[in-house]
Amino acid sequence: MQPANLFILTLALAVVAYGLGYARSRSLAMPMGGIRHLKSLPFYYGARAALWCGIPALLVLGLWVAFQGKVIQMLVIGSLPADMIPDSEGAASLLLSKISNVASGALPPAMVDGPIANAAERLQALRGQSRLYMNALVISVAVLAGFLGWLRIRPRLNARAQVETILKWIFFACAALAILTTVGIIFSVAFETFRFFQKISFIDFIFGSQWSPQTALRADQVAAEGAFGMIPLFTGTLLISFIAMVVAVPVGLLSAIYLSEYASKRVRSTVKPLLEMLAGIPTVVYGFFAALTVAPFISDLAASLGIEASSQSALAAGGVMGIMIIPFVSSLSDDVINAVPQTLRDGSLALGATQSETMKKVIFPAALPGIMGGILLAVSRAIGETMIVVMAAGLAANLTANPLETVTTVTVQIVTLLTGDQEFDSAKTLAAFALGAMLFLSTLLLNVVALKIVRKYREQYD
Repeated sequence: MQPANLFILTLALAVVAYGLGYARSRSLAMPMGGIRHLKSLPFYYGARAALWCGIPALLVLGLWVAFQGKVIQMLVIGSLPADMIPDSEGAASLLLSKISNVASGALPPAMVDGPIANAAERLQALRGQSRLYMNALVISVAVLAGFLGWLRIRPRLNARAQVETILKWIFFACAALAILTTVGIIFSVAFETFRFFQKISFIDFIFGSQWSPQTALRADQVAAEGAFGMIPLFTGTLLISFIAMVVAVPVGLLSAIYLSEYASKRVRSTVKPLLEMLAGIPTVVYGFFAALTVAPFISDLAASLGIEASSQSALAAGGVMGIMIIPFVSSLSDDVINAVPQTLRDGSLALGATQSETMKKVIFPAALPGIMGGILLAVSRAIGETMIVVMAAGLAANLTANPLETVTTVTVQIVTLLTGDQEFDSAKTLAAFALGAMLFLSTLLLNVVALKIVRKYREQYD
């Protein structure tokens, strides 16, 4: 049984435990004169039994799924001859990938060595045994714990307090898991980034103006082990993001002002959903539109004006990205403007100001912190976009400010470096983590600036 099916079965057993606990509490209350003699409502007795049944089983399932892969890999690697055991983490990853391909049938056993084929058979056998043991253990734990929870139901048992305590700890665990996940991401990226800087100079990475992570084949190429200067990547990222915001901010902000202050209810109810539909379009569709329509149009227009332009350009990618981001700016700005108290509008109009003057001198200054926060959130969205850049701006790391030339971004290079089977001992692969760390710091800085702006200009209204 697959883990997903086992998870559903565990939930079903928890539902059965709830019903049995509910029924037992009522049956115990009947000889005493009804449920009013119970310490808690029957619902809480059933919920307690369900929690007793489900939580231990789900914990066992989660731990098993989390660690079974590593244990099986260690056993498979340990079964290989001594001369075939890999001496590095990257080599072990490649070898396990080959064994997994043989085990899944993607690679015929006749095309690999005998020990590899035997390891693939052992991998299949261990996976089957692990699945069998996991099913037996999880179901046994669910049934046993549910039976104990059902057996310990008593009329004077304060089931409500126990259920609320368990739920409180579950909520705390969820919050802690979110925090620990963030901390884990930071530490994993930081560790790999530290390994990268052991191979490549920090100064060369931060201030280098050439990006060529491929290993050189000749001594007269850029460098003996490639060039890892991040300036061209961040220049391309900032250029495309700037173009996107030039498109998104005016259109989105003016759309929000019109919809919130000038449009009738009928127009607003029609235009606002249509505008927000732009946010639901997949980014790959925007990429198609940019690559097949916008980029050729810009190239042909530039050629007709006698200007040299690439078939893939930052202008095409940034323009289409700006269209994609319009709903972010528009929706957030519209919500912020509508949150301005109506008393401010009424007071301004009562003093003789026009609707336009009220918007410019009262509403917009009051909504400015929220609008700036929404704009900076849209900037973060633009910096993290990948698909549109790949399809419309290309992969060339050019250090240029010309929007008609091909450029690339940090996220595109991260995807490129981590595509396919990679050995995580090379500077080329580790460069992706260094770029990710720099991108994380950049977006963190934007969020800090957004908070500073909001706190500086925030005003309190009655």
